[in-house]
Amino acid sequence: MNEKDLAVVCQQIGVFGGAYYFELETLEIGEGLGLDGFEFYFIGRGGVLGDVEPAAVASAFGYFNPTLVEQTWVSAREKIAPREGARAYASASHAFGRSNLAELPGLGALCAALEVVNQAADGRGLPLYAASAAEPVPDDLPARTMHLLTVLRELRGSAHLVAVIASGLDPKIAHYLRRPYDMEMFGWAGDETIEVTDEDRGRLQRADELTDRLVAGAYGALDAAASTALLDGLAAVDAAL
Repeated sequence: MNEKDLAVVCQQIGVFGGAYYFELETLEIGEGLGLDGFEFYFIGRGGVLGDVEPAAVASAFGYFNPTLVEQTWVSAREKIAPREGARAYASASHAFGRSNLAELPGLGALCAALEVVNQAADGRGLPLYAASAAEPVPDDLPARTMHLLTVLRELRGSAHLVAVIASGLDPKIAHYLRRPYDMEMFGWAGDETIEVTDEDRGRLQRADELTDRLVAGAYGALDAAASTALLDGLAAVDAAL
């Protein structure tokens, strides 16, 4: 897979893999467990790590204010065991897949391509991805496809966080450069003035390039036919969603 296609694929998976996070059906599952949307999000994504201390979750999530992570993780953990919360969040992902991907053309080929990438990925140093990839995968095709999209979203996200730190960039600054209007949602003061330099922008560019190199091996496991199936399948997901 060439660099241009890799960039497109990773961007799409980043969007599609988290498409269920705050959908009404997902929120309703969380409410049934006594969790608000943010609690379900944190315990759902972070629960694959197990019953860890908040600092471990903050480290894996990277871009959130650690104070927000601690408050939300502790609150959610009082209501549900982390692994149980993770399984419930996965079930929300699977339900989203069944509702939105069942009639997707080329679904089998897309799922097969995603499985090749996931099996070829190196999870060393990427605990959130590795823990997500170790979770049970459903058998039915729509849910399985959505599950893999969610897991591969964690692959690039985890790799990017490593790349940001390796490039000498504060993840908070990286997040501001990419999503300046979401700072308050991530626990940072909405009125805080954040100084950004040209060097910061250069570091983010280098982090993006390093991220591509970190995940390129996994996508490089695809042959030409599987690469086409992945590109076409993700375009179909885009149309469906």
